[in-house]
Amino acid sequence: MEKPIKNAILNHSNTKDWNEECAVVGVYNAQNAASIAYYSLFSMQHRGQEATGIATSNGEKITTIKNNGLVTEVFCDDTLNRLKGFSAVGHNRYSTAGNDSISDVQPLFARYDLGEIAIVHNGNLTNARKIRNELIQEGAIFQSYMDTENLIHLIARAKQENLIDRIKEAVLRLKGAFCFVILSRKKMFVIRDRHGFRPLSLGEITNPDGSKGYIVASETCAFDLVGAKFVRDVEPGEMLMFSKNGVESHKIMPSNPHPCIFEYVYFARPDSRVFGRLVYEIRKNMGRELAKENPIEADLVIPVPDSGVAAALGYSQESGIPFELGIIRNHYVGRTFIEPTQQIRELKVRLKLNPIRELIEDKRVVVIDDSVVRGTTSRQIVKILRDCGVKEIHMKISSPPTISPCYYGVDTPSVEDLISARMNNEEICKFIGADSLSFLTLEGLKRSIGVENFQYCQACFDKKYIEVE
Repeated sequence: MEKPIKNAILNHSNTKDWNEECAVVGVYNAQNAASIAYYSLFSMQHRGQEATGIATSNGEKITTIKNNGLVTEVFCDDTLNRLKGFSAVGHNRYSTAGNDSISDVQPLFARYDLGEIAIVHNGNLTNARKIRNELIQEGAIFQSYMDTENLIHLIARAKQENLIDRIKEAVLRLKGAFCFVILSRKKMFVIRDRHGFRPLSLGEITNPDGSKGYIVASETCAFDLVGAKFVRDVEPGEMLMFSKNGVESHKIMPSNPHPCIFEYVYFARPDSRVFGRLVYEIRKNMGRELAKENPIEADLVIPVPDSGVAAALGYSQESGIPFELGIIRNHYVGRTFIEPTQQIRELKVRLKLNPIRELIEDKRVVVIDDSVVRGTTSRQIVKILRDCGVKEIHMKISSPPTISPCYYGVDTPSVEDLISARMNNEEICKFIGADSLSFLTLEGLKRSIGVENFQYCQACFDKKYIEVE
């Protein structure tokens, strides 16, 4: 049931300290677990570019290597050779400004009475501060600012004899969005929250000797790179336990699926299957729906690369207006939305995007982008197109206006920084300097996905937060 989220969450002055949009991977019973984790994280680099880490187990001990930087910067042949073992967990981190300490990089590792443990997490625990304060009052000492560390303390303090029972007890105290992958010396555990906010999929690996291994990852593009076979999504409210006996499924909480609709809009790679659907086809459908809802006369359709390409193709096919790559992206510059400071974000727009003057000069151009968050990127794109002599600029956005922050694992800005929360369509159009501006309706977005009677979390578009109590 959709209800407004509690005011204690919405009005939290430090909420940004807890928000992340990350990638997780878990590998079990693989002869080259560290390498598989490495290539999986490489394929999901788009989900977090500030830090990365891998922990492996050889059955006797857990070894962890992590640092700030990209996957290819942190790991090399030497570091991967030090990560011995048949199982591994890995993490790519996107953080908010100010939390760049190595202690805030995952995996989190700890020794406790049952042995050793390493945890990676994608999501956001909405009751993290409450649990943290309770644990501190009971004498717990925290080493990081991450909500993920709560789980380690809860597991260590649980009274059950078995790790699986401790994990169940600990997870049932948590609220919000979470995909956890937990590595012990001999087993691996995977848990997805009851709403399934963030994506998590299960795959099979065939080892060189013909034996079977397993992999879980935030996106299925990781499976493609390492040659794994997609099996299914981890179900909301489900825990998987991997051991020498295979895989066991445990339903540890009642499910109420509300996956994040913004994964389709922006975060996921187009070649991934997310929540059972191919992202590329959905984004093309979004472009088609946008053309139906917002027809216009123009000479060219051009995407804002790369996230607008599929939607622009769909718009072109539906409208009959020719598609061209009128803006070229420099792929050696990071994604501007996930940079932590506004100053760096604005500079990188010009570093990243360069228009082809000969193609677009004196043309009426439809520009397709996936979303408008702050509006500053769109404004700079319009300016560089004007500087190239474009006659008309019609900005078309293949998602609804983003009017509300996310508290379930995506670092969208505060409501004061969301331009669609402060301005109407006409005011935004004037701010960015376009001749016209159109957004896809929420109904059009749902038609693009094409799944009837399925509930998504779309609070960023309609303010209807999912009750997580």
